[in-house]
Amino acid sequence: MRLLGAGDNVVDRYRRLGLMFPGGNAVNVAVFAARLGAQSSYLGVVGSDEAGQHVLRSLTQEGVDTSLTRTAAGPNAYADVDSVGADRVFLGSGKGVALFAPDEGQLDAMERFDVVHAGYAGSLFPHLAAMAARTRVSFDFGTRMDLAEAEPMLPHLFLAAFSSSHRDDGQSVALARDVVAAGATYALVTRGSEGAYLASANWVLHQPADLVQVVDTLGAGDAFISSVLVGLLAGRDKRAVLASASAHAAQVCLAPGAFGHGTPFRPATDAGTPARHDKTEVNR
Repeated sequence: MRLLGAGDNVVDRYRRLGLMFPGGNAVNVAVFAARLGAQSSYLGVVGSDEAGQHVLRSLTQEGVDTSLTRTAAGPNAYADVDSVGADRVFLGSGKGVALFAPDEGQLDAMERFDVVHAGYAGSLFPHLAAMAARTRVSFDFGTRMDLAEAEPMLPHLFLAAFSSSHRDDGQSVALARDVVAAGATYALVTRGSEGAYLASANWVLHQPADLVQVVDTLGAGDAFISSVLVGLLAGRDKRAVLASASAHAAQVCLAPGAFGHGTPFRPATDAGTPARHDKTEVNR
Protein backbone atom coordinates (compact mmCIF):
# COMPACT_ATOMS: atom_id res chain seq x y z
CA MET A 1 0.00 0.00 0.00
CA ARG A 2 1.37 3.41 -1.02
CA LEU A 3 0.41 6.55 0.90
CA LEU A 4 1.39 10.14 0.19
CA GLY A 5 1.17 12.88 2.81
CA ALA A 6 0.81 16.17 0.94
CA GLY A 7 0.82 19.74 2.18
CA ASP A 8 1.65 21.06 5.62
CA ASN A 9 4.72 20.48 7.71
CA VAL A 10 5.80 22.30 10.85
CA VAL A 11 8.15 22.22 13.80
CA ASP A 12 6.25 22.23 17.08
CA ARG A 13 8.40 24.30 19.42
CA TYR A 14 7.91 23.49 23.10
CA ARG A 15 9.29 26.68 24.59
CA ARG A 16 9.25 25.47 28.20
CA LEU A 17 11.22 22.34 27.24
CA GLY A 18 13.53 24.13 24.81
CA LEU A 19 12.81 21.41 22.23
CA MET A 20 11.26 21.39 18.79
CA PHE A 21 9.62 18.36 17.19
CA PRO A 22 8.83 17.73 13.52
CA GLY A 23 5.15 17.51 12.72
CA GLY A 24 2.20 18.76 10.74
CA ASN A 25 -0.84 16.74 9.71
CA ALA A 26 0.49 15.51 6.35
CA VAL A 27 3.93 14.70 7.77
CA ASN A 28 2.50 12.90 10.80
CA VAL A 29 0.16 10.73 8.73
CA ALA A 30 3.01 9.81 6.37
CA VAL A 31 5.30 8.86 9.28
CA PHE A 32 2.68 6.85 11.15
CA ALA A 33 1.71 5.01 7.95
CA ALA A 34 5.37 4.11 7.38
CA ARG A 35 5.55 2.72 10.91
CA LEU A 36 2.52 0.57 10.05
CA GLY A 37 4.30 -0.89 7.03
CA ALA A 38 3.01 1.31 4.21
CA GLN A 39 5.27 2.64 1.46
CA SER A 40 5.03 6.24 2.54
CA SER A 41 6.10 9.54 0.92
CA TYR A 42 5.79 13.24 1.67
CA LEU A 43 5.11 16.02 -0.85
CA GLY A 44 5.62 19.51 0.48
CA VAL A 45 8.00 22.41 1.04
CA VAL A 46 10.44 22.67 3.94
CA GLY A 47 12.53 25.68 4.88
CA SER A 48 16.24 26.08 4.29
CA ASP A 49 16.79 26.80 8.01
CA GLU A 50 17.72 24.25 10.66
CA ALA A 51 14.05 23.62 11.49
CA GLY A 52 13.24 22.67 7.90
CA GLN A 53 16.27 20.46 7.57
CA HIS A 54 15.36 18.75 10.83
CA VAL A 55 11.94 17.89 9.41
CA LEU A 56 13.62 16.50 6.30
CA ARG A 57 16.13 14.43 8.30
CA SER A 58 13.38 13.07 10.55
CA LEU A 59 11.32 11.94 7.57
CA THR A 60 14.32 10.12 6.12
CA GLN A 61 15.07 8.46 9.46
CA GLU A 62 11.44 7.26 9.62
CA GLY A 63 11.69 5.64 6.17
CA VAL A 64 9.43 8.20 4.46
CA ASP A 65 10.45 8.92 0.86
CA THR A 66 11.23 12.63 0.33
CA SER A 67 11.87 12.68 -3.42
CA LEU A 68 8.74 14.86 -3.80
CA THR A 69 9.81 17.22 -0.99
CA ARG A 70 11.28 20.59 -1.98
CA THR A 71 13.49 22.93 0.08
CA ALA A 72 12.79 26.64 -0.38
CA ALA A 73 14.93 29.54 0.81
CA GLY A 74 13.36 30.87 3.98
CA PRO A 75 12.06 29.78 7.39
CA ASN A 76 10.17 26.58 8.01
CA ALA A 77 6.65 26.73 9.38
CA TYR A 78 6.47 26.57 13.18
CA ALA A 79 4.01 26.49 16.03
CA ASP A 80 4.98 27.49 19.56
CA VAL A 81 3.35 25.12 22.04
CA ASP A 82 2.84 24.86 25.77
CA SER A 83 1.14 22.12 27.75
CA VAL A 84 -1.58 22.76 30.31
CA GLY A 85 -2.27 19.40 31.91
CA ALA A 86 -3.02 17.03 29.03
CA ASP A 87 -4.18 19.89 26.80
CA ARG A 88 -2.16 22.16 24.55
CA VAL A 89 -2.00 25.91 24.09
CA PHE A 90 -0.62 27.60 20.99
CA LEU A 91 1.52 30.62 21.81
CA GLY A 92 2.19 31.73 18.23
CA SER A 93 2.86 30.38 14.77
CA GLY A 94 4.27 31.16 11.34
CA LYS A 95 3.56 29.57 7.95
CA GLY A 96 7.11 30.08 6.65
CA VAL A 97 7.56 28.60 3.17
CA ALA A 98 5.12 25.71 3.68
CA LEU A 99 2.17 26.92 1.58
CA PHE A 100 2.12 26.02 -2.12
CA ALA A 101 -0.21 25.22 -5.00
CA PRO A 102 0.52 21.87 -6.67
CA ASP A 103 1.64 22.03 -10.29
CA GLU A 104 0.65 19.50 -12.96
CA GLY A 105 3.75 17.43 -12.36
CA GLN A 106 2.99 17.12 -8.64
CA LEU A 107 -0.65 16.28 -9.34
CA ASP A 108 0.37 13.64 -11.86
CA ALA A 109 2.83 12.15 -9.33
CA MET A 110 -0.14 11.44 -7.05
CA GLU A 111 -1.33 8.78 -9.50
CA ARG A 112 1.42 6.48 -8.18
CA PHE A 113 -0.23 6.29 -4.74
CA ASP A 114 -3.20 4.35 -3.38
CA VAL A 115 -4.22 7.37 -1.32
CA VAL A 116 -3.09 10.97 -0.80
CA HIS A 117 -3.74 12.61 2.56
CA ALA A 118 -3.86 16.37 3.21
CA GLY A 119 -5.35 18.62 5.87
CA TYR A 120 -6.78 22.00 6.78
CA ALA A 121 -3.44 23.50 7.85
CA GLY A 122 -2.03 23.22 4.34
CA SER A 123 -3.04 24.94 1.11
CA LEU A 124 -4.46 22.01 -0.90
CA PHE A 125 -8.18 22.33 -0.10
CA PRO A 126 -8.96 24.16 -3.39
CA HIS A 127 -7.15 21.39 -5.31
CA LEU A 128 -8.94 18.34 -3.89
CA ALA A 129 -11.00 17.73 -7.02
CA ALA A 130 -7.88 17.75 -9.20
CA MET A 131 -6.16 15.40 -6.76
CA ALA A 132 -9.16 13.06 -6.70
CA ALA A 133 -9.02 12.84 -10.50
CA ARG A 134 -5.67 11.06 -9.99
CA THR A 135 -6.24 8.83 -6.95
CA ARG A 136 -8.15 8.40 -3.67
CA VAL A 137 -7.95 11.43 -1.40
CA SER A 138 -8.21 11.72 2.39
CA PHE A 139 -8.62 15.12 4.04
CA ASP A 140 -8.58 16.20 7.68
CA PHE A 141 -10.95 19.11 8.34
CA GLY A 142 -10.06 19.26 12.04
CA THR A 143 -12.30 21.69 13.89
CA ARG A 144 -11.50 24.52 11.48
CA MET A 145 -14.08 23.74 8.78
CA ASP A 146 -17.77 23.03 9.34
CA LEU A 147 -19.94 20.82 7.15
CA ALA A 148 -21.16 23.68 4.98
CA GLU A 149 -17.62 24.72 4.09
CA ALA A 150 -16.47 21.13 3.54
CA GLU A 151 -19.53 19.97 1.57
CA PRO A 152 -18.43 20.99 -1.96
CA MET A 153 -15.35 18.77 -1.67
CA LEU A 154 -16.90 15.76 0.06
CA PRO A 155 -17.89 13.91 -3.16
CA HIS A 156 -14.18 13.82 -4.06
CA LEU A 157 -13.03 12.20 -0.81
CA PHE A 158 -12.32 8.61 0.12
CA LEU A 159 -12.02 9.64 3.80
CA ALA A 160 -13.20 12.87 5.39
CA ALA A 161 -11.97 13.33 8.97
CA PHE A 162 -13.31 15.78 11.56
CA SER A 163 -12.26 16.49 15.16
CA SER A 164 -15.43 16.59 17.25
CA SER A 165 -14.50 16.91 20.92
CA HIS A 166 -16.70 20.04 21.11
CA ARG A 167 -19.77 18.07 19.94
CA ASP A 168 -21.79 15.51 21.88
CA ASP A 169 -22.37 11.94 20.70
CA GLY A 170 -25.60 12.69 18.88
CA GLN A 171 -24.09 15.62 17.02
CA SER A 172 -21.01 13.59 16.12
CA VAL A 173 -23.07 10.70 14.72
CA ALA A 174 -25.19 13.18 12.76
CA LEU A 175 -22.04 14.76 11.34
CA ALA A 176 -20.68 11.38 10.25
CA ARG A 177 -23.97 10.51 8.54
CA ASP A 178 -24.18 13.91 6.84
CA VAL A 179 -20.61 13.63 5.54
CA VAL A 180 -21.20 10.32 3.78
CA ALA A 181 -24.63 11.47 2.57
CA ALA A 182 -22.85 14.41 0.94
CA GLY A 183 -20.60 12.05 -1.01
CA ALA A 184 -17.54 10.98 0.99
CA THR A 185 -16.88 7.23 0.91
CA TYR A 186 -16.00 7.17 4.62
CA ALA A 187 -16.36 9.70 7.44
CA LEU A 188 -14.12 9.61 10.53
CA VAL A 189 -15.23 11.71 13.50
CA THR A 190 -12.82 11.64 16.46
CA ARG A 191 -13.82 12.77 19.98
CA GLY A 192 -10.60 12.42 21.98
CA SER A 193 -11.21 10.56 25.24
CA GLU A 194 -14.81 9.87 24.11
CA GLY A 195 -13.67 7.67 21.23
CA ALA A 196 -14.42 7.93 17.53
CA TYR A 197 -17.01 7.15 14.86
CA LEU A 198 -16.36 5.67 11.44
CA ALA A 199 -19.20 5.75 8.93
CA SER A 200 -20.02 4.67 5.39
CA ALA A 201 -23.29 5.00 3.50
CA ASN A 202 -24.62 1.85 5.22
CA TRP A 203 -23.30 1.88 8.78
CA VAL A 204 -21.84 3.90 11.67
CA LEU A 205 -19.39 2.24 14.08
CA HIS A 206 -18.25 3.59 17.44
CA GLN A 207 -14.82 2.90 18.94
CA PRO A 208 -14.18 3.70 22.63
CA ALA A 209 -10.87 5.39 23.40
CA ASP A 210 -7.97 3.47 24.91
CA LEU A 211 -7.40 5.25 28.22
CA VAL A 212 -3.78 6.00 29.10
CA GLN A 213 -1.89 8.43 31.31
CA VAL A 214 -1.66 11.24 28.76
CA VAL A 215 1.57 13.22 28.45
CA ASP A 216 0.79 15.05 25.19
CA THR A 217 -2.07 14.56 22.71
CA LEU A 218 -0.20 16.16 19.80
CA GLY A 219 -0.41 13.84 16.79
CA ALA A 220 -2.94 11.42 18.27
CA GLY A 221 -5.64 12.25 15.73
CA ASP A 222 -3.13 11.90 12.89
CA ALA A 223 -2.15 8.47 14.17
CA PHE A 224 -5.82 7.50 14.20
CA ILE A 225 -6.26 8.69 10.60
CA SER A 226 -3.17 6.86 9.33
CA SER A 227 -4.26 3.61 11.01
CA VAL A 228 -7.74 3.87 9.51
CA LEU A 229 -6.37 4.55 6.02
CA VAL A 230 -3.91 1.66 6.16
CA GLY A 231 -6.56 -0.69 7.54
CA LEU A 232 -9.28 0.26 5.06
CA LEU A 233 -7.00 -0.05 2.06
CA ALA A 234 -5.75 -3.42 3.32
CA GLY A 235 -9.37 -4.63 3.41
CA ARG A 236 -9.32 -5.40 7.11
CA ASP A 237 -12.43 -5.85 9.24
CA LYS A 238 -13.72 -2.37 10.11
CA ARG A 239 -14.00 -3.01 13.85
CA ALA A 240 -10.45 -4.34 13.93
CA VAL A 241 -9.32 -1.25 12.03
CA LEU A 242 -10.90 1.01 14.66
CA ALA A 243 -9.48 -0.93 17.59
CA SER A 244 -5.97 -0.74 16.11
CA ALA A 245 -6.37 2.96 15.39
CA SER A 246 -7.44 3.67 18.96
CA ALA A 247 -4.46 1.78 20.37
CA HIS A 248 -2.10 3.60 17.99
CA ALA A 249 -3.47 7.02 18.95
CA ALA A 250 -3.18 6.19 22.67
CA GLN A 251 0.49 5.27 22.31
CA VAL A 252 1.23 8.62 20.69
CA CYS A 253 -0.11 10.36 23.81
CA LEU A 254 2.64 8.88 26.01
CA ALA A 255 5.47 11.24 25.00
CA PRO A 256 5.91 14.88 23.90
CA GLY A 257 5.73 15.73 20.21
CA ALA A 258 3.87 13.90 17.49
CA PHE A 259 6.40 11.17 16.69
CA GLY A 260 9.57 12.04 18.58
CA HIS A 261 12.82 13.39 17.10
CA GLY A 262 12.99 16.31 19.52
CA THR A 263 15.98 18.61 19.06
CA PRO A 264 17.03 21.70 21.05
CA PHE A 265 16.12 25.22 20.04
CA ARG A 266 16.78 28.49 21.83
CA PRO A 267 13.59 30.39 22.71
CA ALA A 268 15.48 33.56 23.61
CA THR A 269 16.98 33.91 20.12
CA ASP A 270 14.20 32.23 18.14
CA ALA A 271 11.22 34.12 19.44
CA GLY A 272 8.93 34.17 16.41
CA THR A 273 5.70 36.18 16.51
CA PRO A 274 4.20 37.77 19.63
CA ALA A 275 2.58 35.25 21.93
CA ARG A 276 -1.12 34.53 21.78
CA HIS A 277 -3.03 31.85 23.64
CA ASP A 278 -5.32 29.70 21.51
CA LYS A 279 -6.67 26.37 22.65
CA THR A 280 -6.11 23.75 19.98
CA GLU A 281 -8.24 20.70 19.28
CA VAL A 282 -7.30 17.71 21.40
CA ASN A 283 -6.86 15.27 18.55
CA ARG A 284 -4.29 16.87 16.29
